Amino acid sequence: MINSNSAPFGMAVTPHHLASQSALAVLREGGNAIEAMVAAAATIAVVYPHMNGLGGDGFWLIVPPQGDPVAIDASGAAGSLASLDFYAGQTHIPHRGPTAALTVAGTVGGWQEALNISAEWGGDQQPLSRLLADAIRYAADGFPVTASQEAATRSKRHELESMASFAEIFLPNGQVPLSGQRFTQPQLASTLSQLCEQGLDSFYRGDLANSMAADFQKLGMPITRDDLAAYRAQRRIPLKLNHSKGEIFNLTPPTQGLVSLAILGLTDRLNLEAMDEGATIHSIVEATKLAFSLRDRFITDPRIMTQDPQALLDTGYLDALATRINPHRAADWGQGKGPGDTVWMGVMDSSGLAVSFIQSIYHEFGSGVVLPASGVMWQNRGASFSLDANHLLALAPGKQPFHTLNPAAARLYDGRTMVYGSMGGDGQPQTQAAVFIRHVVQGQPLQAAISGPRWLLGRTWGQSSDSLKLEARFSHATLAGLRQRGHEVEMLPEFSEAVGHAGAIVRHTNGMFEGASDPRSNGSAAGF
Repeated sequence: MINSNSAPFGMAVTPHHLASQSALAVLREGGNAIEAMVAAAATIAVVYPHMNGLGGDGFWLIVPPQGDPVAIDASGAAGSLASLDFYAGQTHIPHRGPTAALTVAGTVGGWQEALNISAEWGGDQQPLSRLLADAIRYAADGFPVTASQEAATRSKRHELESMASFAEIFLPNGQVPLSGQRFTQPQLASTLSQLCEQGLDSFYRGDLANSMAADFQKLGMPITRDDLAAYRAQRRIPLKLNHSKGEIFNLTPPTQGLVSLAILGLTDRLNLEAMDEGATIHSIVEATKLAFSLRDRFITDPRIMTQDPQALLDTGYLDALATRINPHRAADWGQGKGPGDTVWMGVMDSSGLAVSFIQSIYHEFGSGVVLPASGVMWQNRGASFSLDANHLLALAPGKQPFHTLNPAAARLYDGRTMVYGSMGGDGQPQTQAAVFIRHVVQGQPLQAAISGPRWLLGRTWGQSSDSLKLEARFSHATLAGLRQRGHEVEMLPEFSEAVGHAGAIVRHTNGMFEGASDPRSNGSAAGF
């Protein structure tokens, strides 16, 4: 649990070991980190179906050995029929069902754009059929159900079993698939094969798009064939934080990458190296509250933002904001955005190319809508829109929803490169901060930084409490110190999925790779 895995030629970290192996196989065959990540993304879309899938969104952060990092925003906008009038009479957008499936899925477009970058950078390119081969086989021939999938199906069954296409696949014979049971998705296998034959673009502008659009109409989803045809993943210049330990990168809005960087920028102005565990957690939590206030005030579709997010990471702005952190007392705060299910994955290859990547359908099983013809489960990311026309996140056709997703990377001044991230909605920036601060600032071993007990400020699934939740492995002294500072503390199990599935890879100055995966997941750090 506390030992990292190290390797000389390449490394992949994912929250499911089969996805790690898919990436590793591509690296072994001479593929680069981008191609390996597409292979991992396809596999994990099959073997971790409650967390992510082809019907969701993705975000890429690609760090070349030299030169500027590149980001890809592979998130979809609200469908052309998804207007306030469409939801007239409702107080909020439902979390389940066809009207919850209101945004275009960007994941597959992101795979294509990443492969475009790979081709532009040169070298032999792996055929798409090779990259998707493992995913097709696992979908067609089956894989063992994880305990995580069993638990998610059991806990959400009452919300989802009324949807026939969901029940047919995810509740075979009316039963929750048990951990270790063989699980197949034949329609999805056919869809993946079709993508190999006709290209990833067919998801948006081909036979597959026509099939999915027909299902949209039959099910009453507010997305059209034209919405698919108009979609393109977008390249972005990532946000950058100048930290005392190096340059840290993350995604631009509509993600909360700003939050993750702001937390690290604020805590960089505190003497964390000299703090005990309780003081460290208090400092990060207080920085999180301030960062969340920036998020809730400014972050929305970047086309309508009035604030330059990069300016909120300027030295003077963070200096002033950091003075609001009281080392002895917890500040009041409002409500978080809540949890979210996601997969973070990282890959580095022998050239030094590094990829930090997130893929998600938002809630467990997304909207619960499985398109009958293709077997694609659609996300419910649009549930983050507001039906208040005056709200920052007000729904409008063609508008991008707010995203909690934000993969991270860093070029450290000591010469190391690091990619890291986590699932978990509000917990993503908090877990990123825990991993980075523990490893880079406080010098903890990489695996220890990930395996160690973590916390979550905000709500877990099914709870309305925005308390500070901590895993039970923290010491009594740490808990007492936090309560003394005024934090409302609640306890989680010793290893809880509520605090996310974290992972990280570090490339050392001698070219060696070190990877760590989260014992809370089914993942692995696989290198060669």
